[in-house]
Amino acid sequence: MIEAHDLTKRYGDTTAVDRLSFTVRPGRVTGFLGPNGAGKSTTMRLILGLDSPSSGTVTVGGRRYRELAAPLRAVGSLLDAKGVHGGRSAHQHLAGLAASNRIPRRRVDAVLELVGLPPATARERVGGFSLGMGQRLGIAAALLGDPEVLILDEPVNGLDTEGIRWIRDLMKSLAADGRTVFLSSHLMSEMELTADHLIVIGRGRLLADTTTRDFIETNSRAHTLVRCPEPEKLRGLLEVTGATVRLDALGGWRVEGPDAATIGDLAREHGLAIHELTPVHASLEDVYTAMAQDSGEYRTAGRTQQETVR
Repeated sequence: MIEAHDLTKRYGDTTAVDRLSFTVRPGRVTGFLGPNGAGKSTTMRLILGLDSPSSGTVTVGGRRYRELAAPLRAVGSLLDAKGVHGGRSAHQHLAGLAASNRIPRRRVDAVLELVGLPPATARERVGGFSLGMGQRLGIAAALLGDPEVLILDEPVNGLDTEGIRWIRDLMKSLAADGRTVFLSSHLMSEMELTADHLIVIGRGRLLADTTTRDFIETNSRAHTLVRCPEPEKLRGLLEVTGATVRLDALGGWRVEGPDAATIGDLAREHGLAIHELTPVHASLEDVYTAMAQDSGEYRTAGRTQQETVR
């Protein structure tokens, strides 16, 4: 497990991570969400020993990262796919990592094949790689030691549709194998398909630690899309019942409060025709966006200090 207890990191007067406590458990994919400046990348750097906490602790398998004898065998990570010497080939880069962590050389070819970098491409200089190819190399490096824990920051960045589906299936299969998978992403639709559990932070503080389903259901604003040839009359009737009625971006009324059956019965009782009555269930993106708009943890007036520490 990854365990953080009252983890805090300050840079001068700026608090990037503020008494953050959470546990990332094996056997599931845990998504890490928060806006730019929330402290996600700083938290990941603290886990990997790239920064030292101002106070609090964070461990992997009960140990600080720096105490691990062979780090790549225990934790695979991807924080910056561009953090590779451009003059080296992908094969040389991975071979060097393997040698430094006593990983068999044959593992290099195995992970290159796994991430879809053919031998000819793996012999080319990394400086000429596209964003997607560089991302695949970064994932290969994370998988090189066949680790029990994976920490990935924006793993789908630069990947095409096929690549995104591949990384999604890979993360799920690794979690199903009992590994600990911790990943951040701004692509909410993909996170909803991939993550079983969510840790959400804002300004370095914990906002939510729950299953993806519970996060959506607890915070969702389910509504019904209604189209009627007498829209104002229907709106008046609905508002009398306490419903919230707003124009939908695609036309018709967006009704919050009564469910579709109640709206249909109300219209029938007053002789109103209904041309559409569609229940709409919130997605992770809907819930997250609403939280971003409503929560004081997210709202900013212009650029703040927190936006400089991601």
